[in-house]
Amino acid sequence: MQQVKKGDTVKVHYHGRLTDGTTFDSSDGREPLEFEVGSGMVIPGFDDGVTGMTVGEKKTVTIPADEAYGPKNDEMIMEFPRDRFPEDMVPEVGMQLNMSNGSGQNFPVVIVEVQDETVILDANHPLAGEDLTFDLELVDIKGKSLIITP
Repeated sequence: MQQVKKGDTVKVHYHGRLTDGTTFDSSDGREPLEFEVGSGMVIPGFDDGVTGMTVGEKKTVTIPADEAYGPKNDEMIMEFPRDRFPEDMVPEVGMQLNMSNGSGQNFPVVIVEVQDETVILDANHPLAGEDLTFDLELVDIKGKSLIITP
């Protein structure tokens, strides 16, 4: 029976939970996730989790933060002057915003604290610092595509 290996394109149904049991993502009601193993399309721990599986196999894997979205980075938390927000905007904790850096790249931030003069923004990935648990079901394996030129 064929087992998943690096370079294979696979289809996987998944249910992702935090350590407290809260669901953060799932393929329920959607097409299975399709990706190439080892290509960097998914977090490293997810790649490792499907490697060696066979079609129809189900398993649960726990991925430490280091193999998921990494630890929270304090350098990604910043103070932003409150008077630089649009006048008609009332900043609230939990509000998600898009910011732009000096190079014109956009990145998401979340308001984590509102003070009198400043607003504290967190640009870490929402799952940074979290250990993740995935229930996986391998639906399909497509081997590496071989390109043969005459």
